[in-house]
Amino acid sequence: MSEYSSEPGAGVFSLSQIRHLMRVEFGRAQRYGYPLSCLVIGVDRLDSLRDLYGYEFRELVLAAAVELLQQETRTCDYLGRLMDDRLMAILPHTTSEGAQAGARRILAAARKLAFTPQGAPLSVTLSIGISHYQDDNTLFFDSLVEAAEGALAEAARAGGDRCVHRVPGPREARSTR
Repeated sequence: MSEYSSEPGAGVFSLSQIRHLMRVEFGRAQRYGYPLSCLVIGVDRLDSLRDLYGYEFRELVLAAAVELLQQETRTCDYLGRLMDDRLMAILPHTTSEGAQAGARRILAAARKLAFTPQGAPLSVTLSIGISHYQDDNTLFFDSLVEAAEGALAEAARAGGDRCVHRVPGPREARSTR
């Protein structure tokens, strides 16, 4: 990533930038027939952490998540802030299996993050929604993002600390830990 946003969460693309990059990569994947995966990542129970330890701690946790994602993704991948509490990674030339393996690596690395708010040890976990472009049945890049967001919501509802894969369209999601 060469052009970072000056928004909070420096080192990641802004919402408009990441959506533009997704649109461009989706068009390339369609045109040249290569795989494309999308991850939407959230810190589990982030609002509760903010309520317990304050806004600054919440931002510290998000910054640690960004740093972890930068370490665990390739230089050709794109990382952006979707919403105040969600991140998105675009993984060009990455199959569904590759995205799921990468998501499991990210989850394992996140479990090792350690914080000490108010002097007490605390660990955090992530939830990850995964989708991928598989064929010409996926017509719009938005459907990839929507599928990944739906998978993230399902992962969080299931207790977090997991990734859920969802194919854009009416198919069932699959959960892995």
